[in-house]
Amino acid sequence: MSELVFFCGTMDCGKSTLALQIVHNRTARGLQSVIFTRNDRAGEGKLSSRLGLVTEAVEVADDSDLYGYAVGRISRGGRVDYVVVDEAQFLAPVQVDQLARVVDDLGKDVYAFGITTDFRTRLFPGSQRLMELADRVEALQVEALCWCGARATHNARTVDGVMVVEGEQVVIGDVDRDAGETGYEVLCRRHHRRRMTSAVAGAGALSPDVLPVNHD
Repeated sequence: MSELVFFCGTMDCGKSTLALQIVHNRTARGLQSVIFTRNDRAGEGKLSSRLGLVTEAVEVADDSDLYGYAVGRISRGGRVDYVVVDEAQFLAPVQVDQLARVVDDLGKDVYAFGITTDFRTRLFPGSQRLMELADRVEALQVEALCWCGARATHNARTVDGVMVVEGEQVVIGDVDRDAGETGYEVLCRRHHRRRMTSAVAGAGALSPDVLPVNHD
């Protein structure tokens, strides 16, 4: 039976690396894929990992019909043995419904990879819909770590190493950004609640034992 599988985790936990590994393994067996992505760190139409691996992909736009794309390729004589979607959190809910149609109507496996929550700990609409529809939701086993060594569970948006909690839900950035650029850092829940990034901790601005501050 074909499946819609959602692989999820925080940033920096190896989602894109696993996506590329799935593509590599199935390509070696003669299977052909459609790879969708959106807002990849390497640029438009790319699926890349922080290990330096990269492959070509179909860039998803706001009005892209993912089911229609797969049907169109098949109707033109192409093969679609399975579908991989990276940065799936950026999909619209209707596009996740289209992926479910690829599974149910075309009988193809769909492997979606994404983070679940934004920098405010709110579910991305695409991730929420995947959790509602997926046959399986798999948490990535490669755990990202907070600067304190605990398991990282939250994505923090930073500017100059300082955590920010307001702004648009989607702002493209990555870990290890230069000064002045919008970046991201993975934190444990305790330090996300305290807005305590590695830069703040390194500067000695707060002690890890200080009680949380109410920012409401």
